[in-house]
Amino acid sequence: MIGKPKFTKLLEPYHIGRLQTRNRIIKTAATMNYCSTDDLHISNTCKAFYEAIARGGVGLLGVESPLIEYYSGKFPLRQCRIDDDKYIPGLSELAQVIHKHSCPTYLQLSHLGPWFSSEFHHRQPVAASPVKITSDLDMPKEMPRELTITEIKEIVDKFASAAERAQKAGFDAVQINAGGDHLLATFLSRFWNKRQDEYGCQSLENRARFMVEVIREIKKRLGRDYPVIALFNGLEIGAGDEGITLDEGQQLARTLQEAGVDAIEARFCWVGVFGWLTPEVIFYPEPHIPFKLFSKELDWSRKGTGVSIPIAAAIKKVVSIPVICVGRITPELGEKALQQGKTDFIGMCRNLQADPDLPNKIASERLEDIAPCTACLDCLDPPGPPVQCRVNAALGTVQEYVIKKAEKIKRVVVVGGGPAGMEAARVAALRGHDVTLYESINKLGGLIPLAALVKGLEIENLVALTRYLENQITKLGVNIKLGKKVDSSLIEEIKPDVVIIATGGIPVIPEIPGINRQNVINIPDLHHKLKSYLMFLGPRVLRWLTRFWMPLGKNVVIIGSAMQGCQLAEFLVKRGRKVTIVDSGKALGEGLNPEKKMRLLWWLRKKEVPIMLEVKYVEITDKGLAIISKEGEKQIIEADSIVPALPFIPNNELHERLKGKVPEIYSIGDCKEPQLIKEAIADGAHIAYSI
Repeated sequence: MIGKPKFTKLLEPYHIGRLQTRNRIIKTAATMNYCSTDDLHISNTCKAFYEAIARGGVGLLGVESPLIEYYSGKFPLRQCRIDDDKYIPGLSELAQVIHKHSCPTYLQLSHLGPWFSSEFHHRQPVAASPVKITSDLDMPKEMPRELTITEIKEIVDKFASAAERAQKAGFDAVQINAGGDHLLATFLSRFWNKRQDEYGCQSLENRARFMVEVIREIKKRLGRDYPVIALFNGLEIGAGDEGITLDEGQQLARTLQEAGVDAIEARFCWVGVFGWLTPEVIFYPEPHIPFKLFSKELDWSRKGTGVSIPIAAAIKKVVSIPVICVGRITPELGEKALQQGKTDFIGMCRNLQADPDLPNKIASERLEDIAPCTACLDCLDPPGPPVQCRVNAALGTVQEYVIKKAEKIKRVVVVGGGPAGMEAARVAALRGHDVTLYESINKLGGLIPLAALVKGLEIENLVALTRYLENQITKLGVNIKLGKKVDSSLIEEIKPDVVIIATGGIPVIPEIPGINRQNVINIPDLHHKLKSYLMFLGPRVLRWLTRFWMPLGKNVVIIGSAMQGCQLAEFLVKRGRKVTIVDSGKALGEGLNPEKKMRLLWWLRKKEVPIMLEVKYVEITDKGLAIISKEGEKQIIEADSIVPALPFIPNNELHERLKGKVPEIYSIGDCKEPQLIKEAIADGAHIAYSI
């Protein structure tokens, strides 16, 4: 290797107590919903996921929280259990899978507290005090009841017993989760804790007593040398003067170190708002952060990336044990924070879900091969089912993390250079097939540049996804034919073994009298023009130019209330248009991740965008769109421009023409069933795995 490695500090081994890590990258614990197929066993999907992370070279791997206390009822998350010794063998299998790759691992332990719901458990949720969360930006939570002192002592025992079982199962450490609004967090926070007993709000010592007792009991049973990591909120926002201040966060860190913890993971929490887990969404659709917190205690300069670095730096000043920093940190930013002494470890989650091999690729200086996390939040959509990833189609599967060579090499033609087609070409080439990809225009990406134009690039960087896929298929030797339209005669000429069709969907033109009037935007023509502009200008420049001119009037009616219509409304409102959304159905926000849907619909209401569902379209006139409302009232919505923004329909024309002319033919992505980028990429990957 010539020259100094770029990530010297990030790749450096370190320690947490007696535990030695391979480098300073930690895969933080997150609920994946892969764990249990029944009460006793860890699923093969769960083992495959964690083995992939361990194989990828991470320094330390955190495993999601099993249930330390089991409530009967239908629980929406597929978490494993640790409330009885009979669950040790299953957890031991998981630890062995991780250790097989010389990777140390810890098990996170937590109690959901106010997150529990009587809907699922037939018991009222619990907290330090009966405080009810109400927020426009989060789902309403039940009023919890106050824990009794007897119950507190019982839960201390349950935490310690769970830690004993984790040790017996082979985990190298445990983490105690007092972050977010988990049970222990409600005792630490003045917002939640209104008690007047020895666990009450009178002092920080009292508020920390519950967690200190948990830590000391674990150390008493497992030995002083068994590593314990503490996770807590080093700063709370959104709770007024009752939130944990950074000064209190420092005091808590010192208290927990004195109690015996071996490392600290401190993060910020916006009380009552789920977005603290994904800080970039606080900027969606527009920033909605208390102004005084923009530059004081948190670093918002990168739209959420690295937001908690100042918290880690402040904690590190007052403790002598290692500090873990989290919050959408890139490898480059992590290296810088380590070099500056602001933290000791970099916690990553979504980056490693998108590419489990990220640490190994950093070590071998293959940064261009790292699959990017595009911050789509598909991995949180929806809560309950197994987690999936837009970029990594293997996530949530058993067998596809390691791509195996094909038994028989085939000549594969991929028609279409969007995400589905490029992913199919990538996986097929990795398996050793001879792959040629055809794209009818002179640029790869399909509709991704158009989506990037509407969505923007600062948070959800779709251009990075196109760049990654294009780079991969180029390096793998895929023969890329741009500006070449494929028809049946070409296929008959080249005689491939397999044709994978990824030509996308067809825009829907609603059947409304007057749909061909000049005040209606012709969507196929618009797509064609925008693709031409995007080839030369790119989405960033074209998006900037739309702030000055667009071929639209000031009053716009959008036909369609699903994701396409809502995101187009956001785009237009930000450019000074008065927008009305109408739909003959009631698919409001359909296709949006629940977190983004909640925020976008809240923002549209705040901007006073009229949304009319279950209407009947009468006709389009020079004045606008005539409808009959859900209530049966006939009215005209005045508009200078009317824009259909409906989900596409399948484009199966080429598939029908090629039937019987190719040994194997598959349609993937929008031309099979118009969905989202996640499903398109998964389609491409899974077909390529199978041929």
